[in-house]
Parts: sequence; C-alpha cells; structure tokens
Amino acid sequence: MKIVYMGTPDFAVGPLKALVEAGHEITAVVSQPDKPKGRSKELVPPPVKAYALTQDLTVFQPEKIKTPEAVAQLKTYEADLFVVAAFGQILSKEILEMPKYGCINIHASLLPKYRGAAPIQWSIIDGEKETGVTIMQMDVGLDTGDILTTKVVPIEDEDTGESLFDKLCEAGSELLLETIPQIEAGTLVPQKQDESKSTYAKMLTKELGNIDFTKSAKEIWYLVRGLNSWPSAYTYYNNKTMKIWRARPVADNSDLSAGTIVKKDKESIYVQTGEGMLQILEIQMEGKKRMSVKDFMLGHSFEAGVVFEREKR
Repeated sequence: MKIVYMGTPDFAVGPLKALVEAGHEITAVVSQPDKPKGRSKELVPPPVKAYALTQDLTVFQPEKIKTPEAVAQLKTYEADLFVVAAFGQILSKEILEMPKYGCINIHASLLPKYRGAAPIQWSIIDGEKETGVTIMQMDVGLDTGDILTTKVVPIEDEDTGESLFDKLCEAGSELLLETIPQIEAGTLVPQKQDESKSTYAKMLTKELGNIDFTKSAKEIWYLVRGLNSWPSAYTYYNNKTMKIWRARPVADNSDLSAGTIVKKDKESIYVQTGEGMLQILEIQMEGKKRMSVKDFMLGHSFEAGVVFEREKR
C-alpha cells in the first residue's frame, strides 16, 4: 500500500520503521520543522525525519499543514492512506479526505480514555492497571474518530512513563501492521467512541511534579513513576530541589505530619504522607547526578524529623 506517514517525536519512529521493514511504499514522510537546540541554537531534525533520511525517504516539513501551499504539496504524494502518529498539527477536513482510505491515527491509550497530549503518563499517574494503543479513523475532532483496532498493554508496578512509552511504541507498531491489511480488505467495522467515557490527558508541566505529601503514598508513587523521565517529581530538602526518581508505598503510618522523614535504613528513607509512608530509593539533588539513596547517604545524611517543603524558603 502507498502511504504518507506523518509523525515527529520518538514515539512515531517505531511505526514508520515497521512500515518500511514490512515493505509498504512510503511516498513521503511529513514531520514538524527542525528546531534549535542548546546554546548554539543549531537546528536539530525531529526523530522521525532523522530516521526517514537514513532510508532515503522524501521528507516534507511544513510550518503549517493546512495552508493552501502545504495541501497542494501533499496532493503530489500519491497515497492510498495517511498514517499519523504524534504529528503535532491538526489536519483539515480537506487533508483527511485526500487519500482513498482516509487518515488513521496511532493513539497511545484505549480511547475514549485519555484523549489529548499526555495519555501515557496520565494512565500511570491515575493508577490505571492497563492501557493500550488505539488505531482510529481520523475526523476533525481531537482524538474523536471511530475506533478501528485496539491492543491492551498491562501497566506493571515498576513501569514508568519512559518504560510504558517504549511498550506502547512497540504495541502501536505491531497493531498498525495488523490493521492495514484489514483496511485494504474492507473487513473492519469502525466503532463509535462512547463520549460519556472520555477523559482528557492534559499537557505535562514542571509544576505538576511538585509533590504534595498530604496525598497518599500510593498517589505520590503513581506521580513519581508517571513523570519519570520528564518532567520528574520533586520536593525541597535543605532549600534545594530534590527530584525523586524511584520510590514505593508502604502501609506503615506514624504520628508525624505529612512530608516528615520518619526513619531511614541503609537503602532508603521513609516519609510520612497523608496515608501511609513513601519509601524513597533513588533521588537527584539540585546540580548533582541521579543516585540511589544508599549512595547519597555515604557522604550525606538525612535526619529523621526533617520536613520536606513544597517551595524554597
């Protein structure tokens, strides 16, 4: 099948690679423009473009995909299907109707749950036990199109935003290769989304990671995992930012106020929360590298009774 592929970040590389290796003809790859990075402000290509160039694929990077010039350019790439994965721009009705089989989107949740910008992270933050990938027929709404196929992915206790990202990328690639032959054969029965079950996964911000220890240990544990590797969960210790990279909830409680260090052992420290304690195992102090609490305590100390703060004094 002739395909125009639209995608930008790392998540979109896997499905494109799967299409190429499966022998589908990619007539063009559409990605966001290169962006300046670092102090030098050197232009860096998005991951999808970087991979596409290694395969000698045609790359198109419009500032705005809905302009008449961009639409005219898209029409020159003969394609039966447009495949979209985290492209980053909204497609017009004219573009959606351009190819024979329309446009399909690989979305990293089990729609209608977690529409929006950060479905992977929010599924962990909310304490879900499973998530998955949906391939939908795109319409003019935000993740509102008919569901074509889905694949469920369990969320394990050790999963983070980063590890789940990798699992869903692989699942999306597999599901895409299973779905395209069904689209071509006309055997799929699109399912309308149940609007009453829809939820919105809002964009992540650094402020979201500021830990409120009055919440339960489980809630904080979900937050730590969901925001690993970006933007990370954090608190303040001795007037310095302390990122928490790995922790686990403990059912024990003390009479101390939320945010207080209750005790420590050779591997970790235990902090009272609104319900239960949070056992903290891996941290990163301001200006330092990530390290286990065990290694940190070789040269520093955590004192029982000290209270973590939500802001610098």
